Amino acid sequence: MCRKLFALTAGALLVAAPVLAGDDLLIYSGYTNVLYGTMNYNNGWQDWGWVPHYVTNNPNYNSSNSIVFAASGAWQALHLNHDAMGTALYTNLTLRLNGGAKGGQTVGIQAQAGSAWGTRIQVQAPTNQWQQFTLSLASLGVSDVTNLQAIEIWNSDTVQSNFYIADIRLVAAPPPAIVHVSVNATQTVRTVDARLFSVNTAAWDGSLDTPTTIAILTNMDNQALRWPGGSWGDGYHWTNEAWMDGATSARNWGSFTTNFIHVATNTHAQVYMIANYGSSTPAEAAFGVRMCNVTNHAAFKYWEIGNEVGGSWETDNNTNAPWQPHDPWTYAMRFKDYYSQMKAVDPTIKIGAVADITEDGTANYSNHPVTNPRTGVTHNGWTPVMLYTMKTNGVIPDFLIEHKYAPGDGDTYNLLWSQTWASDAAGLRQMLVDYLGSANTNVELACTEHGCGGDRQRVSLVGGLFWADSIGQILQTEFNSRLWWDLRNGQGGILNSDNALYGWRTGWFTNVALLTNTVQFYYDEGIVAGAGTEPTNRYPVFYCGKLMKYFTRGGDTVVAATNDYQLLSAYAVRRTDGSLTLLVVNKSSYASLNTGISLAGYVPSSNATVHSYGIPQDDAARTGTGSPDIAQANFPGAGASFSYTFPPYSATVLQFAPTAPSLAAVTAPPPPAGQFVFQLQGQPGVPYVIQMSTNLISTNWMAISTNTPPAGTLTLTNAMSSRAQFYRALWRP
Repeated sequence: MCRKLFALTAGALLVAAPVLAGDDLLIYSGYTNVLYGTMNYNNGWQDWGWVPHYVTNNPNYNSSNSIVFAASGAWQALHLNHDAMGTALYTNLTLRLNGGAKGGQTVGIQAQAGSAWGTRIQVQAPTNQWQQFTLSLASLGVSDVTNLQAIEIWNSDTVQSNFYIADIRLVAAPPPAIVHVSVNATQTVRTVDARLFSVNTAAWDGSLDTPTTIAILTNMDNQALRWPGGSWGDGYHWTNEAWMDGATSARNWGSFTTNFIHVATNTHAQVYMIANYGSSTPAEAAFGVRMCNVTNHAAFKYWEIGNEVGGSWETDNNTNAPWQPHDPWTYAMRFKDYYSQMKAVDPTIKIGAVADITEDGTANYSNHPVTNPRTGVTHNGWTPVMLYTMKTNGVIPDFLIEHKYAPGDGDTYNLLWSQTWASDAAGLRQMLVDYLGSANTNVELACTEHGCGGDRQRVSLVGGLFWADSIGQILQTEFNSRLWWDLRNGQGGILNSDNALYGWRTGWFTNVALLTNTVQFYYDEGIVAGAGTEPTNRYPVFYCGKLMKYFTRGGDTVVAATNDYQLLSAYAVRRTDGSLTLLVVNKSSYASLNTGISLAGYVPSSNATVHSYGIPQDDAARTGTGSPDIAQANFPGAGASFSYTFPPYSATVLQFAPTAPSLAAVTAPPPPAGQFVFQLQGQPGVPYVIQMSTNLISTNWMAISTNTPPAGTLTLTNAMSSRAQFYRALWRP
């Protein structure tokens, strides 16, 4: 969903985060809502139980609260639920039980994968002491599954006295001694699109059109921008931009499209513009195209019709019959007029339609069902109804739009969640094929809003690593754009931040319930706060976004890279200048991962350049000691096979230059009179400059050609123009 500038008014006292011995996944660690005294669970786990239970500090475990299991009858359970998650990282479920003064209670524990429940294992609570119970996931029937979604703790077939539960967690297996990474530089995946390295902007940002903003975007080498800001797109009127306060000082509340044009053109960004669908007309959309591309010569190419218009939160005034608000049929019918009137102003623009990634998603109505011609199944979901109606109405969108936000299910879960880009792309393309037929090839996929989970993740190092890993994952798909939400959004205090999450950024926020100001962890969906000039107000997502310019940019070639450990991701790119880059994200919160790297189809120079961002830089922003910016170093041990250690919670880019080429004279058959024939011996796909000089002592080498041998070798013939000619080949990035 789109976000707006906000500040939460309820707050909580800080709770020290537990220090884990590994990458265990906490389920319950005893932290509570200090304002209301209720229990909270960690990492996105929720309480769906049907047993009376409450929180207590007597007994407590390790100074943390425990759960009182106060059964009022037989066969009652504490049911802990989660979004379906994989368990490949974990070996055991552990929890601590205390039976109180009576002790001896029978406690059953079982787990659910999908719709299947595993074996219920029974243990007995000890008397007046805490005992840890360790149950292997194999014994529970949920070892190495992809869909663990519930854990239940039961009493027996008779009413028992109260017992206490604490410290529930999934225990992570130790990392392997060596993680293996393999790169095949000759196996092409796709060409990189520049629009993947981009952010949203918003009309409420009064600091948008400033030298500071332009410097921030330039420093990141940002490639695309979006305007005027998510849900505001369906309430924003280009014909009356001063509507927010109706005064000559209207600019005080934010920025106008002219300000945005100035920022976009001065940062050489491609642009996505949101045309108001919810409360406007195709004529005003055409006015916006004319204002930007005719009057101001901005050449903005990508135009979206509305923003998340299937959602009930979005402005949609299409209520006159037969139109209906938040309706895919209405949207598709009106889309044609937007499309034709906007392209009449500028035929070169591309116009996109809002989509849902599943066939049954956003099924708000059932009065225009469509049948999938491939499967024969009838659907009322947004995308099938929209695509079918558009095709029958004689219009095809130029691109489909996804908005993608990670759930608030904990650091590890969200760092692994970026793998879902592949299934999103496959699902959207299959619907395009099914409902548009051969016309589907003219429609590209775009993601114009993207962000990590909630709580403090947005401003933590985990958020930055999420940015980097998401880029690596989306590069394995056909998506051609990904715009982060957003540049500036405003800080807000977090009510009861999950103490299992990484992160340290805090501020003073007003707590209305307590009638006082309290220090809280905070949340911000922007990449910077305010002017963004202070280290604490440039979040890790900013630095990891900046790191990507050392990894890849538009026109580069993604090549195959594999690894064998979930908490390490590796992605590789052949740059247009002939270099090879490797992005590695270590998602372990505590372990330095020793990695064996093999490169096939590319012979690197032994000296690699390393750019990295991680805990040392994040700590420097916190303490004011050291540099919070991306670190640069040299690594002299590169080769076809080498080892490298990646520190915990880090994103690292290794840049490999190609090994030096060589030249060899060709003497057979003898060259024609006055000709010199020689062979360039280098690497496929690497551009080499051939230079000539008549004097080895001279520094005046003249470039005579640039060659990119497709197979690694290339024969060249050059006329002899003097008594002595010398040649050399160079790689110049």
